Amino acid sequence: MRLSRVTRHGVLPRRVATISVHTSPLEQPGGGDAGGMNVYVLETAKRLAESGVEVEIFTRATSSDLPRSVEVEPGVTVRHVVAGPFEGLSKQDLPGQLCAFTAALLRAEAQHEPGWYDLVHSHYWLSGQVGWLARERWGVPLVHTAHTLAKAKNASLAEGDTPEPLARVVGAEQVVAEADRLIANTSAEADQLIGWYGAAPERVAIVPPGVDLEMFRLADASAARTRLGVPPDAIMLLFVGRLQPLKAPDVLIRAAAQLAAADPEVGRRLRLFIVGAPSGSGLADPGGLVRLAADLGLGGQVVFEPPVSRERLADYYQAADLTVVPSHSESFGLVALESQACGTPVLAAAVGGLPTAVLDGVTGRLVDGHRISDWAGALRELICEPGLRDRFGAAAREHAEQFSWRSTADGLLVAYRDCVVEAQQLQPTGSDLR
Repeated sequence: MRLSRVTRHGVLPRRVATISVHTSPLEQPGGGDAGGMNVYVLETAKRLAESGVEVEIFTRATSSDLPRSVEVEPGVTVRHVVAGPFEGLSKQDLPGQLCAFTAALLRAEAQHEPGWYDLVHSHYWLSGQVGWLARERWGVPLVHTAHTLAKAKNASLAEGDTPEPLARVVGAEQVVAEADRLIANTSAEADQLIGWYGAAPERVAIVPPGVDLEMFRLADASAARTRLGVPPDAIMLLFVGRLQPLKAPDVLIRAAAQLAAADPEVGRRLRLFIVGAPSGSGLADPGGLVRLAADLGLGGQVVFEPPVSRERLADYYQAADLTVVPSHSESFGLVALESQACGTPVLAAAVGGLPTAVLDGVTGRLVDGHRISDWAGALRELICEPGLRDRFGAAAREHAEQFSWRSTADGLLVAYRDCVVEAQQLQPTGSDLR
C-alpha cells in the first residue's frame, strides 16, 4: 500500500476511488436523482484534494456524449463508467447493472500499477455493493456513506408513497456489515446504523456535512428580490428540493393556504417559490402540485422554478423571508444549512438530521409530524411575531458557520487515516510469512 507523507491528520492515502453509481456530482441538484449527495461528493472531493489526497469519482454514464473523464480541478477527476443503456434506466433498475459497473471499475484499476488506489469510499447503498467487491479485489479499506437509509425512510413514509424495496434493505445491511468505516451525518443516523442495521459502534464515525460559506452568504435581501422580480412587500416562502412525496412540498402549499384563509391580509402578500423538479414517485403525477395550488386558491401566488445554479440559488435564499423543509425523512438537510448561511431562518420537520441542522427556537422552528394546522401555526408565528424572524436570521449565519466543507473533509481524513492504520496493522509481517 502506497502512503502519502505524514500530515497533521496522520498517515493518509494518496489516492481514493470514490463511487457514486446512480448520480454524478456534475449533475444539477434538485431534480431526478440529483440532490444533496451530489453536492457532498463534489465539495468533499475538492477539499480532500487540497489536503493532498487525489480523488477519482466513478459514476454511471447517462449519455454517449459524456467524456470518459472530466478533471474538475487538480486532484479531482470524474470518470463516467458505461454500465447498461445510457438513458431510460431509473434508480430502481440499477441493481441489474452493478456487475457491469464493477467490471468497468476493475478494468480501470487494472490499467495502472498494483496498489493504484489506497482506499474506496462509496456513497449510497448501490455504490456500497460495488465498493465491497473492489475492496476485496484490491485489498484496501472500504469507507461507506449511506446518505439515506431505507429503514428510516420506510418508518416515516408520506401517505401513499412507495416503500423502499427489500432488495435495498438487504443490500444496505450487507454493506454495513462489510465496510471498514461507516460515515454518519449525525448522532441520530449513527444510532440508526447501530440499532437498525447492527453496525459495530467502533466502525461508525460521525462527520456532519458542510456548506459553501462563500457561495451562501449574507447579502442585501432587497437586491436579491429585485434580481428575482419579487415584490418588496411580499412574504416570500421558499422550498428547494426534488418534488416528491418524501420531501413534502405539498405540506407547505396546504399550510400556506390554511394561513391565508385565516388571515386574508397575510394571505394576500404570500408568495411561494418552489425550486426543483419531479423525482422518484413524484414523477407519477408531475403536475399534481400545480393543481393543488390552484385548487387551494394559491394558483397565482405559487411560482414553480426548475433547478437553478448554486449562484442563482443563493439569490433565492437571500430574498426569502423563510425557507421551509417539511420532509418526511432527511439524513441531514443541506438546504437548511444553505438557507441559514444566507441569514434566512428555517421551518423544518423534526426528522432525521434536521434537528442538528436547525436549532429550534434559535435559528428557526422544528415541527413534529405533518399535521397541516401545526405547520400553518408555525408559519404564522414566524411571519407575524414582531422581531422573531430577524432574531432567528441573525443567529442562523453563526450556526451555519459551524458546518464548513473544510471541517467535513477533515473529519473524513481522520476516518481515512484510522482505516489505513488498521489495514497496516493487519498486514502480515515477514515473520508471519515464514
